[in-house]
Amino acid sequence: MIKKTSYNCGFELTLELVGGKWKGLILWKLQEKGVLRYGELSREVKGITQKMLTQQLKEMEENNLIIRTVYSQIPPKVEYSLSEYGKELGNIFIAMKDWGVKYADNNNIEVLCKF
Repeated sequence: MIKKTSYNCGFELTLELVGGKWKGLILWKLQEKGVLRYGELSREVKGITQKMLTQQLKEMEENNLIIRTVYSQIPPKVEYSLSEYGKELGNIFIAMKDWGVKYADNNNIEVLCKF
C-alpha cells in the first residue's frame, strides 16, 4: 500500500512499490511463469511465510501491479498474474538481474540462477 501522496522523484515511488525482500521476487516469478496460484507462488518464492506472501500479494494488488482472479468453483481457485503496470517492470527486472550476475561474477559471490 502506498504510504505517501508526495515523493521526491519517481525512483522513490518505484522503490516503495517493488522494494523489500519479497515483492521483487514475487513479481519476477509472475513474469517468468505467467500465471500462478497461491500454492505455486509459495513454492517458487522459497522462505516466504504464508502471512507475508498474503500481505505482499494484497499490497501489490491494491497498487495495481498484479491481478488476482477468483474462480467460483469448489474448491475455490485463485490465480495471480501481472497487470499492465507489472508487465512494464519486466525489462527493468531483467536489467537488474543481469547487473546482479555481473556484480556477483566480479566479486566472488555465488548466484545459483543466472538465467
